[in-house]
Order: sequence, then C-alpha cells, then structure tokens
Amino acid sequence: MPSVMIACGEPSGDLYAGALARELRSLSPGIRLVGLGGEHLRGAGAELVGDYRGLSVTGLVEAIRVLPKAWAVHRALVERATRDRPDALVVIDFPDFNFRLAGSLHRLGVPVVYYVCPQVWAWRPGRLSVLKRLVDRALVIFPFEAAIYRDAGIPVEFVGHPLLDLMPVSAERPLLAAEWGLDGSAPTVALLPGSRPNEVRGTLPVLAGAVPLIAARVPGVQFLLARAPGLPDEVFEPLRGVTGRRIVEIAGRTDDVLSASDVVVTASGTATVQTAIHARPMVIVYRVSPLTYRIGKRFVRVDTFGMANLVAGRRIVPELIQDAFTPAAVAEETVRYFEDPAYAARTREALADVRVRLGKGGASRRAAEQVLAVCEARRRGAG
Repeated sequence: MPSVMIACGEPSGDLYAGALARELRSLSPGIRLVGLGGEHLRGAGAELVGDYRGLSVTGLVEAIRVLPKAWAVHRALVERATRDRPDALVVIDFPDFNFRLAGSLHRLGVPVVYYVCPQVWAWRPGRLSVLKRLVDRALVIFPFEAAIYRDAGIPVEFVGHPLLDLMPVSAERPLLAAEWGLDGSAPTVALLPGSRPNEVRGTLPVLAGAVPLIAARVPGVQFLLARAPGLPDEVFEPLRGVTGRRIVEIAGRTDDVLSASDVVVTASGTATVQTAIHARPMVIVYRVSPLTYRIGKRFVRVDTFGMANLVAGRRIVPELIQDAFTPAAVAEETVRYFEDPAYAARTREALADVRVRLGKGGASRRAAEQVLAVCEARRRGAG
C-alpha cells in the first residue's frame, strides 16, 4: 500500500488535510498516512509526528518566536521520512515551513505535491523558481493560479476550493437564533477575529471598540463571535469590557455563525473565502506589527488583500488594513450595509459570482487522485 506524509501548519490547512486524508483512504483503504497537523488530520486516520499548534502566527517578525519549535518539528518529520521513505510528501499552504520540509524530502528522493500553493501572484514571485525545483505537482485552488504555475514550467492542476465541500450548517437561521438566545429577525453582525492567537490579539480590541458604535446606529443589532478552536480565553478579554450590548461567543461553528448573520467583519485569510461562499457582505480587516508591515509591504504586488476581492478581480468588499483598521472605520463600513440595501444586494451578487469562480465541489477528491497518481508513478519508477 502507498505511504504519504502530509504537512500543514494552521487551522485551515488542518481542515483541508483531514478532508484529503479521508479521500485518500476512500480511494486506497490500506494507505499509510503520517505527518504534521491537528485534530482533523488525526481524526482522518493519520499518525501525527507533530502538532501544528504553536507554529502558526501572522507576520514576519512574529514568526521568529516560533523558530525553535518549528526546527524541532522539521527534524522529527525528516527523521521519520528518512526511516520510512514515503511515496509522496503533500505540503499544504504554510510556505515558510513547508518550503524547507519539501527541500529536505526532495533531497531524499521523495516526490513533493504542493496543495493550496503559495500566493506567488500576491508577493514574493521569486518562490516560483524554488517551487519549480522542488515540486513534482502543484494543486491550486483558485482558477487564475493555474496559468501562473503552468507558465513557470511547474506541473499543475486546478482542483477547486476544498471549502465548497467543507461548510456544514447544522440548522436554519431561526433555529440557530433560538439555540443562542437571539432574535432570528433582528440585524446580526458576525465577528471573525482570526484563528491564530497573535492575530486575535491584534484584531479583537478594535472590533470590541466598533461594537458600541455599530449598536448606536443599527437599532436592535446583535453580535456573534466565531471563536476558532484551541484559542486561549485570555485573547478574548477585550470583549469583557464591552457594555450595553451582548456578544454571543460560538466556538468551532463558523459556518453556523455565518449562516445566522447579515454582515460579517472578518480578519483577512481563509475566512473571507468562507464568508464569500455564504454570500454574506463583509468588511475585511488586517493588522500586524508595524515592523512586519513595513518589511512586507515592499514585496506585495497586489493592491487588495482579501481573497474575495482577488478572486473577483476587483474590490467588491471594503478592506481596512493596518492604520485604516480603526473602530470608527469598521463601524462605518458595517453600518453602510444596513443603511444602503441596494449596496448590500450588489455585494451579495458579486459574492455569488466569486463562489462560481471557485469551481465545483469535489476538490479534496480530485486532490487525492492526483496524490495517488504521483505515488503510483514513484512506485513504478522504483520497480
């Protein structure tokens, strides 16, 4: 039976890794899976050599703090691969770590599949030359990426976005509202502050400051907070100081929160795609340390950050980045959706088009087929 090592380094990557692992097991029931991940990858039957928690941060400067753990996990994965020689390594997003891991296993002769590829079209395009040297197959999830990789001479397949199959909603909005003690017909704002501790620490104080400003202008407004799993309670402390308006915290059910909301304020990242698939008008926010922003800005090649805007090819939802991300600005952009129904309707239509552009369901299955094809090619070559 084939053997595959899978490596991911953040909550969204773990979600995709778990879905990929389930499809690999469905197509090849005896397959052996090991790697770096979290509860989703483990739950799909993979043996974890390392846990991604504690590795995932936002920002160049912030990443320095996790280097010791990253190197320890890297060594453990390379030692395991040296001993067992998997038929393929699948790296999922998380490029700063996965580039080094791919290089190490490439030198061992292990084929490398990159699933959810680095955003070379947004910044650091020089990575394409490294990918061409290391990667046997790139599996991209956005339609415009395929031509970029193909033109660089990298074998590539557009498999579609895995979130299209990974967005369960447990109940309709009225039932969710009743479960959470809310009014199902009242205006509802969802707050998605991010999935990494340092990201939430930077985002949540500003969102907490925006809540009373929104409440003052939108009568009866309710707030839902989507809390990513595994985050410590202390990062949510800024919410404790918000008075006069109840904020309901919901853990591990982001899709339910989106389904029950009218407008979303979300940290930039995978959550913007998730929100777009739900066709919820959104305000995208993002902030890192000033030093990280100054360094990173030099390398950015796009004038928008949110994936919904990038996929659409134009700015369809507002982005509040770095110094523009203030409580007053968040409130202004959020309230506009409630005060201007035509603007909200146009935004929903544009987001529906984004969902179409993301392709059809079945991305995880198509990705698994590609991984097994690489495994088979290696085994034939070894034979």
